[in-house]
Amino acid sequence: MEKLTVDLKDRSYPIYIGEKLNAGELIREALPKVHTVLVVSNETIAPLYLKSLQESLEQQGFSVHACILKDGEKYKKVESYMQVLTAALEAGLSRDGAMLALGGGVVGDITGFAASTYQRGIAFVQVPTTLLAMVDSSVGGKTAINHDLGKNMIGTFYQPRCVVADIDTLRTLPEREVAAGLAEVIKYGIIYDRAFFEYLRERQESLLHPSPEVLTSIVRRCCEIKALVVSEDEQEHGLRAILNLGHTFGHAIEAECGFGTYLHGEAVAIGMVIACRYALTQGALSKDEVRAVEELLKACHLPVASPAGMDSDAYLKHMHHDKKVRDGHVVYVLPEKMGQCRTFKVSDEEMGEFLKKNICVG
Repeated sequence: MEKLTVDLKDRSYPIYIGEKLNAGELIREALPKVHTVLVVSNETIAPLYLKSLQESLEQQGFSVHACILKDGEKYKKVESYMQVLTAALEAGLSRDGAMLALGGGVVGDITGFAASTYQRGIAFVQVPTTLLAMVDSSVGGKTAINHDLGKNMIGTFYQPRCVVADIDTLRTLPEREVAAGLAEVIKYGIIYDRAFFEYLRERQESLLHPSPEVLTSIVRRCCEIKALVVSEDEQEHGLRAILNLGHTFGHAIEAECGFGTYLHGEAVAIGMVIACRYALTQGALSKDEVRAVEELLKACHLPVASPAGMDSDAYLKHMHHDKKVRDGHVVYVLPEKMGQCRTFKVSDEEMGEFLKKNICVG
């Protein structure tokens, strides 16, 4: 078992990564005074893992209740959030109780948001079961639900007490979900660690079906990078913004096409290609580097072309509803070089012209 720490002083917490982890024991260590927990999952994950998690928790003296949500990004909305709160109230969950998120990024985001607002905030734990959640959304304390006008527009920064990432759960993931998670994995190489990007390139033909050792190594390195970034900039006033590479374009795609049409990682993959192609026009990346990004994404069965029929006006419309708009200007995360990114303000005119020339190139 690997153990990392997100260093936030008195709110620091561990990330556990490994196979066949004793979740109940690890969660008891993080929640020594908690007696009652509400496990939030969805109708796909609960039949696979809820029973074993409940038994593990009960062995540690927890009283366990469950709330089962519908599965999918389109259900990451206020109705699901209220379903969790109703389940907490019906279970008699008090301020010394806790919520546990068992699932992917949607479940984690909804559960974290509910925990941050229920009785003005109770403890919660992340038990991610998808690659995307393990390497990204379960770490860092971003919680949210979607609005019809924008993704993740309603939410809070609220850190979990621990993250328990058992890579055994990834064996039941459909290939498409694995691919979606790999988009976020590749992102870390582009924004922070060129050597990691090359490590992935060397293994690109087997990334959809990696060995447990490679998978553990990938999850650990991604969590290391995110923990470092979050420890330095918890609430995204500076460095943490680099984690959003591809997300501004990706969120626009999700909103335009309907939440769930593209998986989050698929939309981010397209967004990263757009960002890298823009960086090419600015002399920040070479043609070979942009080609390497696209080839790696394609090897992971991820899309690299903008949705058919989505024009520059549609991108700009949705991007102006993005959380990263400042003083009326969209702030983009763009590569300065491979392994390093920062934020840039780009005018609508300039970005619109770029998108007209580049977004439909496959």
